[in-house]
This record gives sequence, structure tokens and C-alpha cells, in this order.
Amino acid sequence: MPLTLTAATDDDGRRLDRILRKALPELPLSAIHRLLRKGTILVNGESAVPARRIRAGETIRVMDPAYDNSPNKQSPNSSRKGAKTQSAQGKIEILFEGAGILVLNKPAGLEVHGSGSLEEQVRSYLAPKLPPSLSFRPGPLHRLDKPSSGIIAFSTNLQGARIFSSLLRERKIKKFYLTLVEGVIEKAETWRDELIREKGQNKSFAADPAKSSEGRTLSTIRAPGSAAKLLFRPLSRISSSRQVSSFSMTPSTSAR
Repeated sequence: MPLTLTAATDDDGRRLDRILRKALPELPLSAIHRLLRKGTILVNGESAVPARRIRAGETIRVMDPAYDNSPNKQSPNSSRKGAKTQSAQGKIEILFEGAGILVLNKPAGLEVHGSGSLEEQVRSYLAPKLPPSLSFRPGPLHRLDKPSSGIIAFSTNLQGARIFSSLLRERKIKKFYLTLVEGVIEKAETWRDELIREKGQNKSFAADPAKSSEGRTLSTIRAPGSAAKLLFRPLSRISSSRQVSSFSMTPSTSAR
């Protein structure tokens, strides 16, 4: 029998090939496109193109003999139900949960991705709560490096992820870091680096690396001539004898 998949709410509006890439992770995207070209993947009984937008409730059938609904095969729709939930609540500190967003306090030293990561703990915690989905998986909505502690947001449904991403693009969500430094910054300062992208590499760099301060990380470039800026605001002097102070640091990337 063909493998039959049913699109759920969190699959609504997503491309067919992207849904299948998540639902059938053992298949590369090229293989999925090949099956679609052969007409062995049907949506509501009809052949479909990779870019078709799937609606909740639609059925996707994979007619290839390699896929069937035999009892020893788990449906991708039920993948969340089998996730482990042991001690998940005790491992994560929840600050807010609702509206498709889960906000946590990440401890320093914990990876966001990978084995034993915060992402794994979040998925364990959410597994019994979320409805099945072919393609949606809860995930972090912004970066927070392993050495840093602080607030990090995860999506718990597709709508929450889209709303959060929209707010980031519109710059209605602001992020800042609280930092201890050796030395004293007496007043607010802005450090600015011009960014360039090296041809053939997915990285951005300071236009004049020799003038960049050691330890500064430059990343996504938005347009030619963009700049990476760090705004420092002094908060307090921790120790006058050791010249240690605290300040807030707000990173941003903007056009010239």
C-alpha cells in the first residue's frame, strides 16, 4: 500500500517538496524532485509540482514501493508522540509560554543545537503537548552562543515562528547583552565596522581587518556597504581597584 500522509495545521501553506523533505528525511531533495517528476507522489489523488502550497487536511500519497503503510513503519505524523519526555521539565527554565512561542533562560555552557542540547530538551518537553505535523519541528528563533547565558525564544507552532521572524525583520524585537569587562568605559560608545563579503564564501568580514578589534564577530551582511555596529552603555563599576565594569552591548547591522 502507498504511504499516505495528511497535512496538519502547522503544514498549511508550506511547499510540497519542503514538507516531504522533513517527512522523509532519508531522501535528499533531489530524490524527492525525481519522484515528483515521475508522478509517484500525489496530492489529493493528482500529480503535483514541488512548489505547490499544501493546505491543512490535504492528503499526500507516495506511490513508490519503497514506502508503504506497513505496521512496522511509523507515520511521520506521529513522530512527536514517540519523543522522550523524561525529566524534561526539570532541565529547562521557562519564562513565558504561549502564542506559539516558548521563552527560556539558557544557562551558560549549554549548546542550543546538537546532541544533549537545549533544542533536544525543548522538543522532549513539547512532545506530548503539540499536535502532529509532517514538517514543523520546534526550534530556536535566534542565536545564543554556548558560552552565553540569557533569554532565548523557541517556536511551538508555525504561526509563532512566522510572527517572530516578521517582528525581527521589522526591528520590533531588540536584543542586548550584559557584559563584564576589564577596564572602564566612562560613556556610551558606538563601535562600527564596514562589512564586505568575500566572493565564493558565505562569510562577511571587516573591510579593513587590521583595524578591527580582536574578538569582534562579524556576520550577516544585508547589502553592499553595510556596517556592523556595537553600542555600549556603561551600567556600573564593579571594582575600582581592578578596573572592572559592567555595560550593555547592543549589536546591529545596518546600511551606510
